[in-house]
Amino acid sequence: MGPKGVPTMPRRRGRKPRVPLNQLLPTLTFHVMQEAGTLADHLFQLFRQPLADSSWSDRRLRLPWEIFADLMRRALRPRATAGQHPEAFWRGWRLVALDGTQFSLINTPQIAATLVKAQTRRGRAAFAKITAAVLLELGLHNPLAAAIGRKGESEWALAQRLLAQLPKRALLLGDRLYGVTAFAVQARAACARVGSHFLLRASRSVKPVLIKRLGDGSRLVRIAVRARNNPTRILEWLEVREIRVRVGRAGHRSHELRLWTSLVAPAEAPALELAQLYAHRWDHELYFRELKRQVRKTDVLQSHTVETGAQEIAALVLVSALLSTERARAANGAVPVLRVSFGHVLNVVRGMWLFFGPFDDLIDDRLKHRVVRRGYALMRRSLTDKRRSRSCPRAVRQTVKAWPRLLQTQSVEGPLHFKLV
Repeated sequence: MGPKGVPTMPRRRGRKPRVPLNQLLPTLTFHVMQEAGTLADHLFQLFRQPLADSSWSDRRLRLPWEIFADLMRRALRPRATAGQHPEAFWRGWRLVALDGTQFSLINTPQIAATLVKAQTRRGRAAFAKITAAVLLELGLHNPLAAAIGRKGESEWALAQRLLAQLPKRALLLGDRLYGVTAFAVQARAACARVGSHFLLRASRSVKPVLIKRLGDGSRLVRIAVRARNNPTRILEWLEVREIRVRVGRAGHRSHELRLWTSLVAPAEAPALELAQLYAHRWDHELYFRELKRQVRKTDVLQSHTVETGAQEIAALVLVSALLSTERARAANGAVPVLRVSFGHVLNVVRGMWLFFGPFDDLIDDRLKHRVVRRGYALMRRSLTDKRRSRSCPRAVRQTVKAWPRLLQTQSVEGPLHFKLV
């Protein structure tokens, strides 16, 4: 890292680049926040430096991926504190979640030669996809680490990389993709290294062996760790606590939820509390919605190669970390951070960044502080209502197998009822 926190690049032959890294990286980050304009436009707006669009493309293609990986490792870190953000913790454990998503890429010859489009019922998909996995601090929607599949890696493979960046004293939440023995073994090892624990939704395909029933209705079970190439060979047994609970609303059909956790003491982690806590995992889906539908509103990434597409996703993750920090500063411990409207924070940060970029030398420090305070005050005025307890039926507009056909959008509101089974 350079003296100002910018990753360093190895020296190359020839003249120095016209645009240094400490201008190129902020411009790319600023660019993915904007609804209009090219990278050349935004570089000139921020730094009064002209650079042709073709030169931008060439420069980005020559940037090594390690630059962005180093920057994310340095910039992404836990932000919540128990005193100011109690909603980001549960019984002293920092709530984090692991999940992945996919971004669509433009159909260019470079991308077509690198990635294979997925096969669907109607033929090949319209666009090639690039997968990204994010380790998220749930109470702030703050990314702690990210892995991007530049070589076509799956969400599963990317998620395993992120386990090494799990923070201390955290409770890791994961959906059914991770509720299998192979991932639970790796999660247990990663959690043990930093004094953390996991809470995973168990896959229906895994059949555990009961050891004993616990006082709160949960079970201590063991699951077989099998050899990768020989499923009949059991390498070891993994002991976890299993929680089975029926979840539903009055007057509507309930469903069974099966969870595995490394928190085995019912007195320290009651089963019903853990089952209710698992609902916070949905905040990860809301984070991806903010990233795709509010920060970057386009259906596809604007980059023309896989490498530059990965750079664009990295810039989006960095933008989300910046917005999370500003959102937390605006809340200032007075209200839950996620009550501060994300859309209003985005608009204020966009305007202030542009204001302080080209006009920085025209404004003295006293006026800058006043503008910043006014910006935070505007953010605090834009509070959203408390989130409703609502869910929508699992259905599609065109039937697939036994799913009901969706003809009209419906939703079910009301408090959820949990019953241990």
